[in-house]
Parts: sequence; C-alpha cells; structure tokens
Amino acid sequence: MYNTFTNTTTYTVIDIRKTFEGFSADFRMIARRTEKKSVEEVENYIHDILAWAENKYLSYVDITLVDSNNKPLKASRYEVDENGKATQGERAGNNDWQNIPNSKLMIIVMNKDSWNKMPFEEQEKFKQTNSFKVSWGPSQIDNSYNHLSKDSAQLYASKGYEIQKTNFK
Repeated sequence: MYNTFTNTTTYTVIDIRKTFEGFSADFRMIARRTEKKSVEEVENYIHDILAWAENKYLSYVDITLVDSNNKPLKASRYEVDENGKATQGERAGNNDWQNIPNSKLMIIVMNKDSWNKMPFEEQEKFKQTNSFKVSWGPSQIDNSYNHLSKDSAQLYASKGYEIQKTNFK
C-alpha cells in the first residue's frame, strides 16, 4: 500500500506582504537600534523591495552594518524561497544590533536573472510604474561575509512563500 501527498498551496501577493512583515519589523528595529536610517528611509526601502518581491524579481536582501571602509561588521540576509512548504512563519526578532561609531547601514538587493536580463529601459519603466523611492546602484560591499560567523535565524512564511533569515556576526 502506498500513500501519496501533494501540496497544492498557492500563495498570493497578500502572502508575500505577510511574509515581508517579519523583514519589515526587523529592518525597523535594526534601523532604530543603530540610529543609521530614518523611519522614512526604511519605509522607502521596504516599498521598493516589496515591488520586486511581488513581481518575483527578488532573490535576497541583506541589511549590513559596515565600517568606514565598507567592511561588513554585522549583517542579516533574507533569502526568498517561492516554493517553500511552511504555511506560517516565526515572529521577528533576534536583532541585537548596536550603534557603532563611524559605521553605516547598507541595504543590498540581489535580484533574479529575470530582472538582470531585462533591458535597462524596461527596468526603469518598472521602477517608474511602481514609484520607486530609492536610487539603487551597484554595491561595492563584499557580502560573502566570510570573516563573520553565520547562524540561521527566523523563517518568515505564508502559504509556501518563505524568507529564511540568516545572521552574520
């Protein structure tokens, strides 16, 4: 006798937004603790990142505290899994960041190939149509974080759309 199980859960834009509530709460808390980004700046970043996520262009987002030489001191990565199995996620938290003098908070977005292969004009039209608020550009930061220790953290999810948080200290 054999048993089979098929998971046919389909997520919607609402599920993506629910999942990103954990990321947004983390980002707000990190910005407040480090005093490196204003509330308005954080909301602008979240707005743009959600537009990429809702259109399935987002691979991961890093929140990174860097020193004056752009060397990462601490980071959290939020990796998207559009084919996850979790139906709900964990609460935001585990954000023991400090305000380190002469440091700054950087946001690094890694988009999928579908975005990267899109002609520049189409990317710009997408940003305009979605009222992007941040002026995005290439990063000069090494976000491999090889010199930092890595720990799995929260899993944010809704109906199979997941974001796995990883902390680097």
